[in-house]
Amino acid sequence: MAAEQRMIRHSGFILAVAGAAVGLGNIWRFPYMAGENGGSAFLLFYLLFVLLLGIPAMAAEILVGRAGRSTPTVSLRALAKQGNGSWAWEKVSLIGMLAALMVLSFYSVVAGWGGYYLTQTLSGGLDFQNAQQLGSFFDSFLAKPHLLILFHSLFLIITLSINGQPVAKGLERLNAFLMPLLYGLLIVLVIYGSGFPGFSHAIDYLFSPDWQNINMGVLIEAMGHAFFTLAVGACCLMAYGAYMPAKQSILGAVFIVVILDLIVSLLAGVATFTIVFSDGLDPASGPGLIFITLPKALNAMPYGDIVLPLFFILFVIATWTSSVNLAEPLVASTATRLGVGRGMASVVVGFVVWCLGLIPALSFNLWSGVSIAGHGLFDLWTGFATNILLPVTALLILVFVGWVVPWGTVAEQLGFKTNNGGTMEGMFRLLFRFIAPGMVLTIFVFGLLS
Repeated sequence: MAAEQRMIRHSGFILAVAGAAVGLGNIWRFPYMAGENGGSAFLLFYLLFVLLLGIPAMAAEILVGRAGRSTPTVSLRALAKQGNGSWAWEKVSLIGMLAALMVLSFYSVVAGWGGYYLTQTLSGGLDFQNAQQLGSFFDSFLAKPHLLILFHSLFLIITLSINGQPVAKGLERLNAFLMPLLYGLLIVLVIYGSGFPGFSHAIDYLFSPDWQNINMGVLIEAMGHAFFTLAVGACCLMAYGAYMPAKQSILGAVFIVVILDLIVSLLAGVATFTIVFSDGLDPASGPGLIFITLPKALNAMPYGDIVLPLFFILFVIATWTSSVNLAEPLVASTATRLGVGRGMASVVVGFVVWCLGLIPALSFNLWSGVSIAGHGLFDLWTGFATNILLPVTALLILVFVGWVVPWGTVAEQLGFKTNNGGTMEGMFRLLFRFIAPGMVLTIFVFGLLS
């Protein structure tokens, strides 16, 4: 790991963390969750939670990794010992790893949907003119376990093949090429939609506050999505912190990544809702928004046969970069624990994720009758990972950094010790110790009582 740390550059670190953050949560999950939760109401609290929870949680994770300069488990153990804390703090990494495994498992399945739909758009297989036909096509696809498993497997192969290489050769090169391409595609799609009547409606829907749509459900979903989209709580940021250059500013890198992530979500939301509203469709179409509603709208629009494949290329790219970066701590930790190379560690991680991915994949067909409290396996699987595991892990890391790690170490890692901190240092001490943990706990309690 030490050799890889010396090879990663400042820009490489930011692209890697941005690659982990920018992905399925921005391109697929943000538009449909905003559509289901009132648009601007969801966006308002999503932005609030990104600022008050996402930024300190990201900084805390990266800080632990850079201070420990090892895998998440070893870094937590070393800092706990430094602060005279319990050895049990190292177990937080296990919760994060479980979250990463679960997120990767359904990431891979949904990415497989995008891969299949990309092949269909290129061959003319989605040339339907009404939502009912597209809905039937989507349902028919989900009912075929062999197709879902095939594309789930293909996506994992191309993902873990990158993780099997050295960090500088695999992750850095992939991010440096695909991240600019992702932003370019998004800008093209927004420019394309700016001439349609639904563009102004999309802007109003996302940016004109509608207070009537605010409820506890919106708050919980917005908080879970803030953690999910920033890759917080999966310990991957901790792993990247170990590769981070010693002179690079943690807070500076975090702010850049957050801005890049927000830009992608907003551009994706504007592009998606512009097309939806231009065709008079319902934005609250759920997870099928990009697979049913968008194809229906674009099939009736000028150059839709060109733009639709671009959407799915964007979808696959965003999911690929995010998955590769999320898998990094799993591969690094597996290599260390088993004493094997990155190639073998990638095979092990890939097999585990493939097996777990069968649960969300088969929840639409062979196990479609399985439900708990009215929720299907797919919703339970994704909800447990994003609304429970990620926030809980982030909460524990915040408490660990705020109360267990010696504050001198925290201040030094954040650059406060050399710059005399002042107001900024005091603000982050409050965020780590009280504000961010308090907000997470409050939302959890009200969510359970509501």
